[in-house]
Amino acid sequence: METAVHALREVSLTVYQGDFIALTGPSGSGKSTLMYILGLLDTPTSGKYYLLGKPVHTMSGIERATLRNHTLGFVFQNFQLIPRTTALENVEVPLFYRRPHLPAQEIRKRALSMLSLVGLSHRAHHYPTQMSGGQQQRVAIARALVGNPSLLLADEPTGNLDSHTSKEIMELLVDLNKKGLTIVMVTHEEDIASYAKKIIRMRDGEIIDIIAREEKS
Repeated sequence: METAVHALREVSLTVYQGDFIALTGPSGSGKSTLMYILGLLDTPTSGKYYLLGKPVHTMSGIERATLRNHTLGFVFQNFQLIPRTTALENVEVPLFYRRPHLPAQEIRKRALSMLSLVGLSHRAHHYPTQMSGGQQQRVAIARALVGNPSLLLADEPTGNLDSHTSKEIMELLVDLNKKGLTIVMVTHEEDIASYAKKIIRMRDGEIIDIIAREEKS
């Protein structure tokens, strides 16, 4: 008989609109599993999860996918850009799937607006290979925001970046949060976690500490 592995144990967490939360902890602490559940990429075996008042734990896979596509944005450590498409085209992609009835002109307008928001309008027609790691992550953030998500989930967003570029990306996320974007971020780096308003420390699948911090200026 196989022994059950509990990645998370009796975790209780409320994310409020306007939060900027950093989930931290050693490898195997459960922080990534928690983010995958929040992002509807994984399903808890017990307990309840409400997203925008909707009972996720009672939904079918199709219902969860629909909710995910319309309410969540994702940013990953390795950017996950499409290599043979420009920055602008990468940002447009989610709208073709999530808002298929939008006119092409409107899709382009929204994508350009998001690139401008992250300071990359001048790189709209460049390919990922023509951009630095920091610029690629900015494109990934623009792509995550183009669908106007209620929550942005960032999994080690600075993991592949040097310290200077990491600082720039975190300052961008802080700025977006100040404009009203709700963010939950996973990181193992204390200096990166310090940009968040709230730090949640995890170990062995449990939340062991919650630290509310003053906003960085």
